[in-house]
Amino acid sequence: MSSRPKRPVDRRLLAALAEYPVMASLVGVAMADRFTTTSTPLGILASVPLGDLAATVQRTAAAGKIVFVNMDSTPGLGHDPGALTYLKGIGAVAICSTRAAIIERASGLGLLAMQKVFVTDRSNLHRSVQSISRSQPDLVQFMPAVVLRYMEQQARELGVPYLAAGFVQDEADVVEALQHGAAGVCTSDQELWELRRSALRAS
Repeated sequence: MSSRPKRPVDRRLLAALAEYPVMASLVGVAMADRFTTTSTPLGILASVPLGDLAATVQRTAAAGKIVFVNMDSTPGLGHDPGALTYLKGIGAVAICSTRAAIIERASGLGLLAMQKVFVTDRSNLHRSVQSISRSQPDLVQFMPAVVLRYMEQQARELGVPYLAAGFVQDEADVVEALQHGAAGVCTSDQELWELRRSALRAS
């Protein structure tokens, strides 16, 4: 398999993950506000009511963060082209979803896009790989993190930077994901958010 992205990976993402391999999973407004006070450059925003979404997106952007709005976990937000237009209009620069069609549309609007993939078995993995090849996201998030040890070769062959999520609880989990080729991890554990890659190398 020789799938490669149709466009270069955004340099901001590569630079951020090169220094900070942990992407913060932000559940709700309070956690998003806490995130703006950290040095962590990347986050995923979920479970923010639609009425609070614009202000929350704008606060994180003002703090210099790149935040992916999880379209599957934002109450009141649909999955149609209008939802993407709305997100771009309120200042969102990135989205994530399990839906390949959303990923493709987001890229067409100039939004960064991360495709979430839940791997449950080998057949599911095969379908997911095919979907990623079509949608060409900027990043892929594989869940749960433990699956990387069983699918490292397929993940590397995608030609898209990937992250591990789900049950990332300590530094050892971060190190294991990186050893299996991940560009980083996603976690809501705030104690891990500001880990630097250089510190992990030294450990």
